[in-house]
Amino acid sequence: MSFQTPITIKKAIDNIHKKKYLLPAIQREFVWDTDQIERLFDSLMQGYPVGSFLFWNVEKEKSKEFQFYEFIRTYHEKDNRHNPIASIDRQEDLTAILDGQQRLTSLYIALKGSYAYKLPRMRRDNALAYPIQHLYVDLLGLAEEYDVKYDFRFLTSEEADAVYEDAYWFKVADILDFNDIFEINQYLIKNDLSSIVKEQALFANETLHRLYQAINEKPNINYFLEEEQNLEKVLNIFIRVNSGGTKLSYSDLLLSIATAQWKDKDARQEINSFVDEINQIGSGFNFSKDFVLKSCLVLGDFRDIAFKVDNFNKEAMRKIEENWDNVKEAIRLAVNLVASFGYNQETLTSNNALIPVAYYLLKKGSPHQYLQSQQYQDDRQLVKKWLVIGMLKQAFSGQPDNVIRPIRKILMQNHNEFPFNLIIEEFKGGAKSFTFNDDELYNLLTYKYGQKQTFSILALLYPTLDFRNIFHVDHIHAQNLLKKKNLENSGLSQSDTEFAVEQIDSIANLQLIEGIPNIEKSDHNFEVWVDKIYKDAQSKNDYFNKHFIPKVDLSLSNFKVFIEKRRELLFQALKTKVN
Repeated sequence: MSFQTPITIKKAIDNIHKKKYLLPAIQREFVWDTDQIERLFDSLMQGYPVGSFLFWNVEKEKSKEFQFYEFIRTYHEKDNRHNPIASIDRQEDLTAILDGQQRLTSLYIALKGSYAYKLPRMRRDNALAYPIQHLYVDLLGLAEEYDVKYDFRFLTSEEADAVYEDAYWFKVADILDFNDIFEINQYLIKNDLSSIVKEQALFANETLHRLYQAINEKPNINYFLEEEQNLEKVLNIFIRVNSGGTKLSYSDLLLSIATAQWKDKDARQEINSFVDEINQIGSGFNFSKDFVLKSCLVLGDFRDIAFKVDNFNKEAMRKIEENWDNVKEAIRLAVNLVASFGYNQETLTSNNALIPVAYYLLKKGSPHQYLQSQQYQDDRQLVKKWLVIGMLKQAFSGQPDNVIRPIRKILMQNHNEFPFNLIIEEFKGGAKSFTFNDDELYNLLTYKYGQKQTFSILALLYPTLDFRNIFHVDHIHAQNLLKKKNLENSGLSQSDTEFAVEQIDSIANLQLIEGIPNIEKSDHNFEVWVDKIYKDAQSKNDYFNKHFIPKVDLSLSNFKVFIEKRRELLFQALKTKVN
């Protein structure tokens, strides 16, 4: 390994663009956010060191033995997160990046591409939730944040082109079009930035000069070049140098090792595409490589299921590759199963809780008819009950391996029917007990609308609902009717009004009903709605029993009594269903 003559960022970007620089398959994917990229450029502008890089010269004869990927240019959090496979002619040596991929990708996105991430409070399936943004710098003033000097921001074209009194946004990528420093002054004159307030004009001039120098002139890319052609040695170097920055997790390392050592499959492509697939099941989930790789260890019956690099030798990698298709099928079936229980990314509080379910299905042979067949109906209910209880007890928080290992041992020997009672008995009296005392049950009733655990509590209360239909978490007494102003106008006392406002979102005021009836119910007075929909005594009684509605005055004036009575009904129902 030798230190090379540093190069400019412009030269490095050009080499990436011409596919002279590639990423080896052992590299993880791009993980930096926009804030990290903005701070990288601020550091460059202030002349701070941004770290050295490690390049790997891969001889053309050896390049055919490895898989390589291109740098990502137009990052899109939903639609374009994965690096494309590189097509290379193998006629000449190439340069692969061992350390510095995140920084180089950030530079490439900022100077040649774009970044799109989901805006807060917008749904994933909304196309407007992912606006395309480019990196800009304000030429008229300093950043407002205390720990940066220059105001770099990712903005949409519309945001950048808007007219501001105290800001002028320069697209950072345009600095590559400047071939000489005198063009900066030409740009300032053409855009009327030389005739503004003197201090702003000077700042604009300085900022563009610094940006030009940082990208086009200064040799900011200091790098070492590794010429070793032995993959095992290169992998060890890669692991050691990637211990800083955004640290590699054990799953990143495992994926790197698997990619290097799988013989018949491309581990990176297989695992990434599978993660994308299972995240699209049902209403959508948020599984990661960590979840899939952890499942590989558990479902592969490895004795040690911790993410420790020393555990992943060639023999282990070969076993994981051999088991991959069966593991995939079991995980896919498990995810479809929990989706049929009504869960999604908003309500599934523990991804790790699915690993024992996948292991159980693997041991059963992942029967294709498991989701629909009457033969497995009781078994599905046992799995559901255990899953819900496990998440409500937060059994998989902290150190999940201590829960997964003993459960796996039970499932290994008992998989004709889901061994619900054996698992409950195994953990009884311990720190990870799957049983509830009265205080814990009352505590469940403190959860409110919008909290992830709320759905699991309702799932316990409504065990027979078929979630292939769409069900909504509905406020029994409508939110709008329980606003403070409405309550005060209805003649409620101050204390009852305060109680109602506090209990609007209480689980004691929630039910699960199908989507269409919920839309029809909307903001109707509950007492009026019940009489309108359930016209005879029998149907009304059936509804009350199904939804734990107390037989009390249902008017808003009696809301406090309603909540107290229903909370007691829910407590008794939960006590029956968890024991």
